[in-house]
Amino acid sequence: MLLVLVFAAALWGIGWALGVGRQARMLCLAGLFLLVLTIQFALPDGHPMREATGQSPALWLILGGFAGLAALYAKGVSILKARAAAQHQARAPEPRPQSGGLFAEDELERYARHIVLREIGGPGQKRLKEARTLVIGAGGLGAPALQYLAAAGVGTIGVIDDDVVENANLQRQVIHRHADISLPKVFSAQKAMKAQNPNVVVRPYHRRLEANIAAELFSEYDLVLDGTDNFATRYLANEAAVQAGIPLISGALSQWEGQLSVFDPAGGAPCYQCIFPEAPALGLAPSCAEAGVIGPLPGVVGSMMALEAIKVIAGAGQPLRGEMLIYDGLYGESRKVSLSPRPDCPVCGRTKKKA
Repeated sequence: MLLVLVFAAALWGIGWALGVGRQARMLCLAGLFLLVLTIQFALPDGHPMREATGQSPALWLILGGFAGLAALYAKGVSILKARAAAQHQARAPEPRPQSGGLFAEDELERYARHIVLREIGGPGQKRLKEARTLVIGAGGLGAPALQYLAAAGVGTIGVIDDDVVENANLQRQVIHRHADISLPKVFSAQKAMKAQNPNVVVRPYHRRLEANIAAELFSEYDLVLDGTDNFATRYLANEAAVQAGIPLISGALSQWEGQLSVFDPAGGAPCYQCIFPEAPALGLAPSCAEAGVIGPLPGVVGSMMALEAIKVIAGAGQPLRGEMLIYDGLYGESRKVSLSPRPDCPVCGRTKKKA
């Protein structure tokens, strides 16, 4: 019997080495088994061939029975696995396209930490994907805001800026790299955002925001973030946002301090000009280039702007409507002040009277 088993193992090994399929090797072993049984039943007791192959057919029948049971068990397991796989495939949703607010498989994994948040969940992430957000300025405030909006999966992000990347920007405008010096900021930002999240659409506008394009441009978006550093553009952005009936998230910086608010007259909050009726006199509000700014501060405030944008889009929590958050980085303090609409505001006051 041992001789037959050794021969069977050799037969299996030679077949495997020659690349013979498993089923063919199993058939060879079955043929060998039938040959041995034939010898046991056909030849008389004491025959040398019968002695060499085990002397009695009983042992081979028992061995054959165990082998048959093992084969049946393996076949049954294979059938059950095939059924389970078929049922799983039938229940599994088909891959969803990346349009219409639906998520591809990699997006579900990417935004998993959002989706498990009670305040955002799947519906909130869907609103983020369908949102169209415009960011004015790809500098200190715009850089972190753009990065986090793209990372969060805001579907369409416009960025307008007429500036180019300079060496002096890199101390705080972390969306840009040394290799981007002399490249328009909107294209440098677009490159970084697409590298971060290829699922978002980035629309770069390499030009200055001006009155002749503001109304038409704002009509294409649901929300605007203003990260500019001059009052003329802030007033223009505020007026265009009020006319379009969309929220304006505005941030500002100076040295160690930053502030931000959500200006949304359509949502019952004041507009920017309600709070700042006139631009300050020359020299009273110096720019960052004149007064300086600590490098991480734009990251803090710009990230807060992105956070407010996500809250507004997803309908989560309480955005800073009618409130201004003031952050003092030098002493690690923050405070909020209440803001009220101004009935005689030349921008939103007229809008409210017409409503």
